[in-house]
Amino acid sequence: MKFRLTAVVLLSICLSNAFADEGMWLLGNLKKNKQTERVMKDLGLQMPVNKLYNPKKPCLADAVVSFGGFCSGVVVSDDGLVFTNHHCGFSSIQQHSSVERDYLKDGFVARSLQEELPNPELYVRFLLRTEDVTKRVLSAAKYARTEAERRVAVDSIMNVIGMEVSEKDSTLTGVVDAYYAGNEFWLSVYRDYNDVRLVFAPPSSVGKFGWDTDNWMWPRHTGDFSVFRIYANAQNGPADYSPENVPYHPEYVAPISLDGYREGSFCMTLGYPGSTERYLSSYGIEEMMNGINQAMIDVRGVKQAIWKREMDHRPDIRIKYASKYDESSNYWKNSIGTNKAIKHLKVLEKKRAAEAALREWIQSHPAEREKLLRLFSSLELSYSGRRETNHALAYFGEAFINGPELVQLALEILNFDFEAEEKQVVTRIKKLLEKYDNLDLAIDKEVFVSMLKEYQAKVDKKYLPAMYEKIDTLYNGNIQAYVDSLYATSQITSSKGLKRFLERDTTYNLFEDPAVALSLDLIVKYYEMNQSISEASEQIEQGERVFNAAMRRMYADHNFYPDANSTMRLSFGTVNGYSPFDGAVYDYYTTVKGIFEKVKEHAGDIDFAVQPELLSLFSSGDFGRYANEKGDMSVCFISNNDITGGNSGSAMFNGKGELLGLAFDGNWEAMSSDIVFEPELQRCIGVDIRYVLFIIEKYGKAGNLIKELKIAK
Repeated sequence: MKFRLTAVVLLSICLSNAFADEGMWLLGNLKKNKQTERVMKDLGLQMPVNKLYNPKKPCLADAVVSFGGFCSGVVVSDDGLVFTNHHCGFSSIQQHSSVERDYLKDGFVARSLQEELPNPELYVRFLLRTEDVTKRVLSAAKYARTEAERRVAVDSIMNVIGMEVSEKDSTLTGVVDAYYAGNEFWLSVYRDYNDVRLVFAPPSSVGKFGWDTDNWMWPRHTGDFSVFRIYANAQNGPADYSPENVPYHPEYVAPISLDGYREGSFCMTLGYPGSTERYLSSYGIEEMMNGINQAMIDVRGVKQAIWKREMDHRPDIRIKYASKYDESSNYWKNSIGTNKAIKHLKVLEKKRAAEAALREWIQSHPAEREKLLRLFSSLELSYSGRRETNHALAYFGEAFINGPELVQLALEILNFDFEAEEKQVVTRIKKLLEKYDNLDLAIDKEVFVSMLKEYQAKVDKKYLPAMYEKIDTLYNGNIQAYVDSLYATSQITSSKGLKRFLERDTTYNLFEDPAVALSLDLIVKYYEMNQSISEASEQIEQGERVFNAAMRRMYADHNFYPDANSTMRLSFGTVNGYSPFDGAVYDYYTTVKGIFEKVKEHAGDIDFAVQPELLSLFSSGDFGRYANEKGDMSVCFISNNDITGGNSGSAMFNGKGELLGLAFDGNWEAMSSDIVFEPELQRCIGVDIRYVLFIIEKYGKAGNLIKELKIAK
């Protein structure tokens, strides 16, 4: 009886068919996965599965793109319009903004193709097909004697398979990704378009309404969307930015529904989720909590407080720091919520119960017992062996590698490759110059001082890099004096110093520059720390892979969806509310009424400030064809679709494959969702497509864009 009970716990945590709304499914497996197809049909899917994904014919997946490699998007017009999130386009919007032309605050509208703004570093990626290459990859690694040898063999053959694609067709990119902790491998074939231009951005009072306060929270009233356009050459093929390029004509355009949704309506999401760790052992989760998550919480909290103080007082700093603050704070708050949810939802206890069930299964099967006798003891010992150093590495990365921008500049300069292709060299130079444009040295100095103090307070002294000894001996322990001297004497604190480097000025010895010398010391220390735990890390990598395979063998008759890894996935479920705690019930959608309530509640808070003309537009009640069935204006809605970071901008479709909205966030109560799916709590927050179109047409007065869309009758 004990085994049967604990097995049920394992089943509820790890198996996809335990809940219809759990799972990020591989498109290449859909036709074979009859069980999942049946559940989708039962929930309300009205289109054939081969219309979702078909490498031989136009299909719904052809309208979905990876946006910049960090978000998702959906093509909505025959002339290449792409809808994605405002926070996904945030960096591009910020790059075009200035105090005089504040597109972040006021929004942006291109009234013609000629006014659309290019973003040379931005691209969109279309998935053409996938292929299971597991046998070929594993055959290349079958003679590997160690985990290190296996990794080299696997990485090599993955690169070879990927390069074969572009060798046959230079417009294609082949990428092989690992699944199930390295037990399976799939090739994805993509075509990238590198000319992507900004078309429309709502004001931040729409696109970022609520900012950090509302981030990851429900109820939500954020119109998190922006509009871009893909451009191509005269043959409709990929091309770098050129004034001669023309709007791209896609294989498939996502139709848009104005009918909305009801509670219980079928909803599916197509996009590129970043990463999950659903099958990670309890030892790995505990390490994540106390390592990288806690480091982000502590270190970024200090850094962001400095940034935010200056951003709130100086418009120029608000524009310069908006994008990096947004990116940093998103994962900072995510880490806070994740650690809280792990404790509150007893995730570690559930994982340990699942592992106990696996132990019993191993013991009851002689063949498994012989192979896996030391699996758990080895995992526990290896994680324990690297615990302290891994903790220090997490703080090291946040405080120094991802901390002061002077260090980041020095590291990029050290890694600069003059021998790369001209296009890559030019791109790297532009990125470096942009960093200088968005840098305030006084702020960065304050951040550096704070990072030095925070790191010293959180790690054992044996993990302190050499600069701490220098601070003690040459500056009498005065961190501020050390940082002042560093910034005063380094040549790379300005673009003039960068120019000397780029022009290969023979009078400038790069390695004698104090900022560069410091960064070299940091690299050495970081390498030494990593090397000291390399054996333990290799054993963990192998152990987690064996652990994953054992779980799948234990329930060989069930379908396991693989962890997210930035490849296209389908998730599905229904639109519905939830109860976050006893006595509280959250509805499944919000309206503009909530915007007025929050503006009043947070009076004087610039994060909730809304332009009077917008409030007047909302209060008029004239929502036209974009009104919901009650005549009101819906803003956001939630479903129990399974998503994670990278899904931002993902298309949310109804059962007919018509666009309902854009996914942009998860909810606070289920922040441990990357580790375990909580069906009663986990929700995907999306912006209602009707609200998107209302803002474009009525506020932006861009009816020309609405005319491009394929709106379902």
